[in-house]
Amino acid sequence: MSKFTGTGVALVTPFNRDNSVDRAALEKIVAYCIEGGVEYLVVLGTTAESATLTREEKEIVIQTVIKANAGRLPLVLGVGGNNTAEVVNELQTTDLSGFEAILSVSPYYNKPTQEGIYQHFKAVAAASPVPVILYNVPGRTASNMLPKTVLRLAREVSNIIGIKEAAGDIVQAMRLIKDKPEDFLVISGDDMVTLPMVLAGGAGVISVVAQGFPREFTEMVRLGLAGNVREAYALHYKLADVIDMAFEQGNPAGIKSVFRALGLSEDIVRLPLVKADEDLEERIARFVEKNVSVGVK
Repeated sequence: MSKFTGTGVALVTPFNRDNSVDRAALEKIVAYCIEGGVEYLVVLGTTAESATLTREEKEIVIQTVIKANAGRLPLVLGVGGNNTAEVVNELQTTDLSGFEAILSVSPYYNKPTQEGIYQHFKAVAAASPVPVILYNVPGRTASNMLPKTVLRLAREVSNIIGIKEAAGDIVQAMRLIKDKPEDFLVISGDDMVTLPMVLAGGAGVISVVAQGFPREFTEMVRLGLAGNVREAYALHYKLADVIDMAFEQGNPAGIKSVFRALGLSEDIVRLPLVKADEDLEERIARFVEKNVSVGVK
């Protein structure tokens, strides 16, 4: 599954000032990512504010991305939740013909045991007509999918092909990389530790910041995959400040502020999220202005 090696991006959902989905801006962002060299696109992940989108709006996002992508890059769809039966039903009733895989988050709020997480994903994989990428993000789900559970799924469920690992624990990621089946992908879900994970043997990243700065981010990952450590870290440190800023006041407020500075979309987010404050917006705008080779003006 080398199509998911490198840099994937977790696309935002841009909104108009009346809070409707901004299809034109989403088309621009997709084109910008493709032109910047990303390897694949992730639709309706957390960064897309999918928790606040209606079913009709989700369909608008899906169709807009499919049209704008025009078959150029592999697409991954976010399909997950904390009600296993509901996730299974969604997989059985959704047209996934435009997607190469799904990204499915570990059940949140319920705080299942490791056995519960295993059984959840076993049921999800059985219902999915496309490969499944697991998503571990304890900061959002309140439970950590431990390496032993991930490895059990990797070895026993053929339709599970990888994990987006966002525990913020490089040691946990290294344990996964060390013991995983050869073709199982360990993908960074944390922009700041992407390069260390790649250099440790990871397959790449599903990134937030890379959609704002695709050229440098994708090149950093490619250099890391090739073992060119010094050149890769030069790009990492070039992007480090904006990675911090992008998450300082929550995701996707930061990356939407980047897009505003780039002139690609408004910086509107939906409640209960609020947009970046004036100070952060000014700092992000200055970064974009001073790093014209990273952004576009």
